[in-house]
Parts: sequence; C-alpha cells; structure tokens
Amino acid sequence: MGALWIAHVTVTDDVAYGKYAKLATEAIAAHGGVFIARGGRFVQLEGRERPRNVVARFPSVEAAEECYNSDVYQEALSLHALSDFLRTIDIKWAKGERATTKRFNTLISKTRDGKYAEIVNEMVLRTQMQAIYDTQNIGHFGLNLNHYAHFTSPIRRYADLIVHRALIRACALGHDGASDSEQSQLKAIAQDITGFERRAMAAEREATGRYIASYLSEHVGNTFSARISGVTRFGLFLRLDETGADGFVPIRQLGAEYFVHDEKAHALVGRESGGRYTLGQAVKAELMEATPLTGGLLFEMLTPPAPGTRPARGSGPRRGPPGAKHGKAKAAKHRRKRQK
Repeated sequence: MGALWIAHVTVTDDVAYGKYAKLATEAIAAHGGVFIARGGRFVQLEGRERPRNVVARFPSVEAAEECYNSDVYQEALSLHALSDFLRTIDIKWAKGERATTKRFNTLISKTRDGKYAEIVNEMVLRTQMQAIYDTQNIGHFGLNLNHYAHFTSPIRRYADLIVHRALIRACALGHDGASDSEQSQLKAIAQDITGFERRAMAAEREATGRYIASYLSEHVGNTFSARISGVTRFGLFLRLDETGADGFVPIRQLGAEYFVHDEKAHALVGRESGGRYTLGQAVKAELMEATPLTGGLLFEMLTPPAPGTRPARGSGPRRGPPGAKHGKAKAAKHRRKRQK
C-alpha cells in the first residue's frame, strides 16, 4: 500500500496543538508510527517495530491541509439497500443508522462463519464509493481517521509527486516544493487526477476482459466454478473463481420456471418452487460463448437453484423461454452448431 501519511499538525499555539493532539494519540495507538517532533527532530517510539505509518507535524495547520485522497462512502441509497437486504436474513440495521467502521466490522464478524458471509461482505463493499482526490479533508472512512493523505515512496504517480512537493514546501526542505501556481490549482489538479485514474482503471479492466475472453474462447463448452456477483431481472452476473473473469447468465438459461427478481434480497426466485439464485452464491456454469472483441462471456447455469420460499402472489414473473430445460440440452445444441 505504500507509506501512509497522516497529516497531524503542530503549531506553537497551544490551542491549535491541542486540537490535533487527539489525532496523534489515536493514530499511534491504532497503527504505530514515528513522530516528527517540534523542530523537525525524529523521535522513535519505544517498544514498537519499524512502522509503515508516519505522523508528521507541520509548522502550520494550513500547510498540512492542502490535498487529500478522500475515501468517500455513500450515505443514503446504498445503506438503504444494505438495510433492506439484512432484514431478509434477520439481521437488524435501522435505515437511519449511521454507518461507521466499527459497525461494519461488527456486522462482518457476526456473519463471518455463516452461509451469508460472502454476500454480506459484497454488500458492505457496495456501500462504499471509490476514493477521490480532493482539497477538502474528510478523512478516511475505512481506516477510521479524521485526517488522511496517502502517497507512495518512491514516487509512482502524479498524485505522489504533488504530495511530496507539498511536504517540501510545508517543511521548508528545499526549493523544489510546490509553487504558488500549483497551490492555487490544487482543486483542478485533484479533479484531473481522479478522472485520469478512473480512465486508467477502466482501460485496465477492459484490456484484462478482452485477454481473458480470448483465452477462454478455446474453452467453450467447459464447466467453471464461479460466484454470483450481480443479480438483475435479466439474469445473473458471474465471477469465475480461477481467473476472476466476469460473465453473464441470461435468465432464459435458468430453465423453464418463471423467476421473480427479489431486489431487496438480491435474488432470482422460482415462482413455483421457491428455488433461488442469490448474490454471492457458489455455482457451476458452462461457457457458451466468448467474444474477445468485447470481452463478453456468456454462460449457462448448471447448478440448480438453492431451496427457498415461494415469492408472494402478484410478484412480476421473470422466466426462461417456453420449452427451455435446465442442464446440458442447450449447451449440447450450441456445440453441435459450432461443429457444422
């Protein structure tokens, strides 16, 4: 993860010092660390291993509050979805309850050894948004820190360079620190960096998907172990255990039974049998089609739905086509067509 720098400020003003002293105590207790004491002298804490984390004290409050990598989380819709889902597995989470790191950890610990461990982990992850670069310090939710700025050393990204320059300027370590022009443009720079990072991640995912689809195109007809990574009224998204590749099972490949999309439970439920496919469920699926140009993977479900309760009457049906059969029939037909 690289070095974690927690912006902790020291000033000659005792009031300002007291304001930030609590942060240092919490950070050291939680992570270990090295103090940069007043006057710039390093003080190693006794009895601790060489830390990965540093608490840095700067000459002024403003110097440390220039640019932050903010780990933001969704407060409204995602938490409502989490609350709705937890209710379906008899776990209480009030819709108005505030999400905290401690609360999430308690939830994950409570379900760790149960059959819902995978889906609870997935749902908790979905309540949290990707980190963004910003000039407004809102801390780090996952680490439960009020002040946070992250960079790596040696420098690998432009964001790292910006933070290094800010430190050089703030600590008066040389003449190659951040310029006045850079300081005035930090907001725009942070937005640009965030956008470029998103584009790079999307390009990486797309390239990886195409390469995996190209590799798997030689394995059409093979059976794969996977987990359900998404549930929609149109079908199921899968993530393969071996490669991490993402694919899709159209609802028509689930068999002849009508399936109802239970949005709150993140499941497709058989209208007559009550059998269900649920987010996080381990399944077996047969690869029907691989398209390297787009990275698309199409599967047929081989695992029967898990036993469950029939949905309430009046729920909208989602079904496979008339005459569709669960199992190998369509896969065999597909292979015969390819061999002609």
